[in-house]
Amino acid sequence: MKATQKNFAGTAARAARECRVFYFCGPDEAGAGDAAQKIAGLLGEAERVEISGSELKRDPVKLADEARSVSLFGDKRQIHVRTAGDEAYDAVETLLASPVDGWPVLIVASSATDKSRVAKLLGDRPDALVAMFHPPDVKSVTEAVRVMADAAGVRLTGELAERIARGTGLDTRMARSEIEKLALYLDASPQAPRTADAAAFDAIGAVNEDDGFMPLVNAVLGGDTARLPGELARMREMALNPVGLLLAFERRAVQLADLAGRLGHRSDMSAFMEDEVTSRRVFFRDRQDLANQLRRWRGRKLERLLARLLALHRALLGDSQNSELALAQGLAEIARAAGRISMRLH
Repeated sequence: MKATQKNFAGTAARAARECRVFYFCGPDEAGAGDAAQKIAGLLGEAERVEISGSELKRDPVKLADEARSVSLFGDKRQIHVRTAGDEAYDAVETLLASPVDGWPVLIVASSATDKSRVAKLLGDRPDALVAMFHPPDVKSVTEAVRVMADAAGVRLTGELAERIARGTGLDTRMARSEIEKLALYLDASPQAPRTADAAAFDAIGAVNEDDGFMPLVNAVLGGDTARLPGELARMREMALNPVGLLLAFERRAVQLADLAGRLGHRSDMSAFMEDEVTSRRVFFRDRQDLANQLRRWRGRKLERLLARLLALHRALLGDSQNSELALAQGLAEIARAAGRISMRLH
């Protein structure tokens, strides 16, 4: 089964029912990644197993083994592979040779097209999907933004949807993040939709170091308790907006979750971060801070951090008069926790 970004939406449900191997490729890596997440959602709740293409190149049998393995908790599984070019070819060939139907395998292949060896191996099979994604245009991404917003309970004008599309460089992953932030900021949901305007988007807009947010974010999530009092004092002196500041923490935590998923069980953090910078998923100036934070916030610790930030966000919205004090206390707790993790790492 084959698809492109033009017909993927209409093909996805059928593919999720009929296929066990999904191959997403093309020059639009964001579109390919979004499509993989769409299929993962259609397949339902499952334990997610992350494997890199380099791992499969070293051990071609690993993919088939993971696809046949039983979850420790008896849950369904999904095998997610991020690869480049045809480095997973032998692994996919071994998987297809297995007489046992395994768990679904979703492959996102950068620097590959529907003419690659893996795509040709899968293209004519009724139990496989090969989806090719070309760079999108403003119109298609604007429409995708509207669809994302509707699903999140956020009402957008066409003008604002196009602004989000252009502002994220036509990257649907970044656009989805902006919609999620808007929904959180507006307390919107499919059951209680809210209308977003330019002022709301400005309020949650991505911030940079010049705005004064990131030094505090890095001090807290990096466990630098010595710097924390000075950064909290600067927060008060600059009258930084508590909700806007907390959104910066939430964005960083989501970024860490994304990085942790791609890192998997690899132990070479430096090589991994170098790959992320080269692929332009990480800005080179953020590499050191992100590596430092990723060593502290992974797995269950990261899940607890995300839950703590969400609870803190709700508390700020519920008591705006004391939001600055509540935020300072919450950030101090997180920084101390990060510091304790740091002590165990060394």
